[in-house]
Amino acid sequence: MSSRPPKARPERTLAALALTVICLISLGNVVVRYATDASFAFTEEFSVFLLVIVTFAGAAAAARDNQHIRIELIEHMLPARFLPVLYILQWAAGVAVLGAACWYGYTFAMEEYEWESLSPGLGLPNWIYVAWLPLLSAAILVRMTQNLIDRLTGRDRAEGEQHDA
Repeated sequence: MSSRPPKARPERTLAALALTVICLISLGNVVVRYATDASFAFTEEFSVFLLVIVTFAGAAAAARDNQHIRIELIEHMLPARFLPVLYILQWAAGVAVLGAACWYGYTFAMEEYEWESLSPGLGLPNWIYVAWLPLLSAAILVRMTQNLIDRLTGRDRAEGEQHDA
C-alpha cells in the first residue's frame, strides 16, 4: 500500500459525497414508501443527476491514476522508445472526445439557461443539472494531462508499470 496521498482528491471526495447522498435519499424513499404507500418525488431526478456526477468524478480520478479500462496489447508489444508517441496519441484522442464534450456541454448548458428550461419532475432549472457536464469533462482533461506528464517523465513506473526496452 502506498504512503502517498491519493491523487485527484477533490474528484474522489465529490464522487463519495454524491454516492452517499444517492444512498441516503434512496433509503429514505424506501422507508417512506413502506410506511406511507407514498414516495418522495425528487429521489429519481436527484439520483440520476448524482449518478452522472459519480460517473464523471470517478472518471477524472481514474484518468489521473491511469486506471481506465483499455486494451494494453499495443503498449506491451511496442518497444519502450515508441511508448511516448503512443501515450501522446492516446492523450490526443481523449482530448478530442472530451474537448467536444466540454464545448457541446457548455453550449447546451447555456441554451438551457437562456431558454429557462425546467426539469420535468421538480421544475428546477435544467442548467443546474447540465452545467456539470463541461465542468467535469474539463476536470477529466486536466487529470489526463497530469497522467500524460507522469507517463512521459517515468513517474508512473514507481507504481509497478514496467515495459521491456
